[in-house]
Amino acid sequence: MERSRFQEKGRFITLEGGEGVGKTTNMAWVCDWLSARGIEVVRTREPGGTPRAEAIRELLLDPTSDEPLDDDAELLLVFAARAQHLAQVIRPALARGAWVVCDRFTDATFAYQGGGRGLPVERIATLENFVQGELRPDLTLLLDMPLAAARQRLAARGSAPDRFEREREAFFTRVRKAYLAQAAAAPERIAVIDAAGALDEVQARLAQRLSTLLETPS
Repeated sequence: MERSRFQEKGRFITLEGGEGVGKTTNMAWVCDWLSARGIEVVRTREPGGTPRAEAIRELLLDPTSDEPLDDDAELLLVFAARAQHLAQVIRPALARGAWVVCDRFTDATFAYQGGGRGLPVERIATLENFVQGELRPDLTLLLDMPLAAARQRLAARGSAPDRFEREREAFFTRVRKAYLAQAAAAPERIAVIDAAGALDEVQARLAQRLSTLLETPS
């Protein structure tokens, strides 16, 4: 395909899913797949993506603090990082015609702070509209697998768990349920990808959805 087809408007792709579903591995694959087709790709993540937003990420993930983080404070920090990320990275990249591939975005907020923490979805939606305006991902790839298998993968990493990874199983059950509810409500945007199988099978499913997006006029 000719790169000129994609110069007018960038696309915004997000990868979502709970802990241990393979987002990091598949993020790299998605970026390589798009780059191989002549597309400028900006790879980023949330929370984070800029120096100031990464500093907020450290606050959110730090498991060692003696001061518990209030749920509302957590939500506001997430959106503060997102506002900085949008202003400094995402909007400028999309404006010049690049494709942004982001490890988590606002669907994660609805899943983790809404589903996991039990915060009102209306509160999250108000902040979403305030911070993002009309900007939403063009495609969200939701990597999904049974919770027990995902937790086994996570444990196999051998790294120290962050503040979220230390949550109990019930928390992650609620997170997964919230993710799947979002996918059911927005099937035109959110593609649920079975991440439990072999990696080549997972990536074949990703390629199918990416190919569909490539063929969709911007």
